[in-house]
Amino acid sequence: MIRPDTFLFDNSYAAELEGFYVPWQGAKAPEPRIVQLNRDLAAELLLDPDALAGEGGAAIFAGSDVPAGAAPLAQAYAGHQFGGFSPQLGDGRALLIGELIDRHGVRRDLQLKGSGRTPFSRGGDGKAVLGPVLREYLIGEAMHALGVPTTRALAAVTTGDRVLREGLEPGAVLARVAASHLRVGTFEFFSAREETEKVRQLADYAIRRHFPELADQDDRYLAMFREVRDRQADLVAQWMAIGFVHGVMNTDNMAIAGETLDYGPCAFIDGYDRAAVYSSIDHRGRYAYGNQPAIAQWNLARLVETLLPLLDPDDGEHAIAVANTEIEAFEAIYQKCWLERMSAKLGLARTEADDLALVTEVFRAMDGQDVDFTVLFCRLADAARGDSTVARALFADPTAFDAWLPSWLARLEREDGGASSRAAAMDRVNPVYIPRNHKVQEALDAATAGNLEPFQRLLTVLERPFDRREGLDEYEGRAPDGFGPYRTFCGT
Repeated sequence: MIRPDTFLFDNSYAAELEGFYVPWQGAKAPEPRIVQLNRDLAAELLLDPDALAGEGGAAIFAGSDVPAGAAPLAQAYAGHQFGGFSPQLGDGRALLIGELIDRHGVRRDLQLKGSGRTPFSRGGDGKAVLGPVLREYLIGEAMHALGVPTTRALAAVTTGDRVLREGLEPGAVLARVAASHLRVGTFEFFSAREETEKVRQLADYAIRRHFPELADQDDRYLAMFREVRDRQADLVAQWMAIGFVHGVMNTDNMAIAGETLDYGPCAFIDGYDRAAVYSSIDHRGRYAYGNQPAIAQWNLARLVETLLPLLDPDDGEHAIAVANTEIEAFEAIYQKCWLERMSAKLGLARTEADDLALVTEVFRAMDGQDVDFTVLFCRLADAARGDSTVARALFADPTAFDAWLPSWLARLEREDGGASSRAAAMDRVNPVYIPRNHKVQEALDAATAGNLEPFQRLLTVLERPFDRREGLDEYEGRAPDGFGPYRTFCGT
């Protein structure tokens, strides 16, 4: 049995934002069973992993049982999906169970994803299946290990149901932890209904929760927007620096807290390609790898539109002018974040005037070459040590790389200790192991068939992405030739 004091909930969203959600409970799962429990995260949340590992924990994480102190609810939100506005989306298959204060004093949401229909289900069954649940668990933990702000999985459970997708698949629920589930779409929901006071209430709540240092400022709503903008700029810069493609950057998937939210049709690029798209429904490439910074800016424009009545209640034109200035600033802020991330990947500790050109040139060298993005930056550390053989061999035509390499090495020599001294710093930021798409698919296919060993082994590999280890060569390289084009799905 789970003790009543296992979860020490402190549910501010339920207490302070009545009218922003619908109280709800999950569907009964016939035979809940824990597939994977994140013991380290449980300890961080001041939970007892051993208590959660049994039948009681499985029933809670499946949504069947409501732990003491929980306030399960389905959140209301809207969103722009592929550019078109949907005025009501909401948690169609998710429940916010409550909030926990972790060992660092940080408030964290505990949400169940796939626990059954809610009033926002829009005709869906509200359920999830094992493959997509394990995908989100795996990618979230990989992103965390890579140092990228992200939601994380506390547990993955099977429900005992068979859920109809392509065929009948094992039903599952993900227990997800987030700084919060406030989204751009949450603000859009009330703004579209011209409920300005609720937008204000939501913004005040977001400030108290995520930006408390802004609470006493007269321009706190503008300051909040700037914080959200700057976090998103750095988040997307981090995605770009590791070759991550989110795949579904709808406004309902942009978290105000600056965490990566939702891992449905995501993937990592193998060969460098700005036009890389993996989502089966992104037919026009809206959310392609190279488009992500511009889409983030577009999404932020939708957020600041909801805040216009708060920025200047008496002068709408002034509010628009202020908002436009802040949105236009995104490009420079993003470029600064991106240059910092890419400079670190190239071993540059100091800043010089020509660094942007140096970084840009290595990307031009990769254009059209199908260069393994991850391996190149990983092996540039070898080049800094004096051996560029492996890096050069990644290019079908190394002419442009050969022209760039001496400039970069000369730039490294101007760092303290010279080029070879920077290699260790490069090793710390350029991963050896990422969630290679073919290995992810292999693990999910095996898990769906009842074999969790490939999933657990891949998870173990990805927990230490920067440390090359013996016997793990198969996790370093790109997909074999027969793997074919990779397509991902939203997982509903």
